Amino acid sequence: MAAAVALVGGFEGLRTRAYIPIPGDVPTVCFGETRGVKLGDRYTVDQCKAMLGDALVEFETGMRRCLVAPESIPDKPYVAMLSLSYNIGTRAFCGSTVARKANAGDIRGACNAFTAWNKAGGRVIKGLVTRRAEERKLCLEGVR
Repeated sequence: MAAAVALVGGFEGLRTRAYIPIPGDVPTVCFGETRGVKLGDRYTVDQCKAMLGDALVEFETGMRRCLVAPESIPDKPYVAMLSLSYNIGTRAFCGSTVARKANAGDIRGACNAFTAWNKAGGRVIKGLVTRRAEERKLCLEGVR
């Protein structure tokens, strides 16, 4: 879990006051948390760290429910998939080509499918292109 905290925390960045990351998006705080967030909300760094840890456990539980054999996925691809799930949501992850290919035993194909998740609001976002490339790279490092 420490690797996931470091990866997701690094991608999301820390903002202790709620903000709108891109026009038309929802209020976001801490390490990318959006659930129940209102503009003006403020948290301490420790509260944000606790929130991230709790959220990763929740997203991992959801991710594992839609994977046929999550324990057979190597560590690096698993952490990359958890990062993706955290960022796009459990429902989107479970319906993704990433999950479908992982469930078919095609971990390399799952890794290569990360790059499709580079849009927000129908637009390609440079930060998401970069994040997906890094997640894909980490994912592929764990493929034999």
